[in-house]
Amino acid sequence: MDIGAYNPKSFYETPNIDRLAKSGLKFTDGYAANPVCSPTRFGIQTGRYPTRKDCTNFFSGRRGGKFACAPLHDRLDHDETTLAEALKTRGYSTFFAGKWHLGPTEEFWPTKHGYDVNAGGFKAGGPYGGKKYFSPYGNPRLSDGPDGEHLPDRLASDTCKFMEANKEKPFFAMLSFYSVHTPLIGRPDLVKKYKKKAEKINGQEFGDEEQIFGTRPRKVRILQKHAV
Repeated sequence: MDIGAYNPKSFYETPNIDRLAKSGLKFTDGYAANPVCSPTRFGIQTGRYPTRKDCTNFFSGRRGGKFACAPLHDRLDHDETTLAEALKTRGYSTFFAGKWHLGPTEEFWPTKHGYDVNAGGFKAGGPYGGKKYFSPYGNPRLSDGPDGEHLPDRLASDTCKFMEANKEKPFFAMLSFYSVHTPLIGRPDLVKKYKKKAEKINGQEFGDEEQIFGTRPRKVRILQKHAV
């Protein structure tokens, strides 16, 4: 686990998430219904097993391999009830920010599934347009910010603005960072910070943990040379 709330020894510093976890709720017994992104997101939005709807792979992806491809239904249909739709029946304002990846066209995007506001959710599984993780984003559902603005910062900022504007009434805000999926391009100051932190690690703490398989122990961690 990368976040401190679940792993106090994490290399990464996540003080804001840690405070949120401490003062709110932690869901410790959940599990992913699928090992890839779109089906897992389908399960979170609907509370259903994605394979019941043939959501078996990322949308829209088919990779060749040694096994036959499973049937793939590559969209979140409108006969499904999402978290946002359920909460709207109880008077909640609803907001989505970040990665959606649950349908090929706009009729399947957040505002068609119960979200009043959509900041950056569309068909793509990553920020592949524009400057990717920096503005201009090339995202049809996220206006560009100042040149060089970092996408995670922007998504968090938009979410905070929604929460502040709706703090006197029930609201549901879902923030789904793209960077968890492809953490490839960091903000320069953070890259510099963690490079310095990584230089101080001698590798011992990563090499001490062991697991026993049969009667033979083996190391399960190695020095993380590319920690950003």
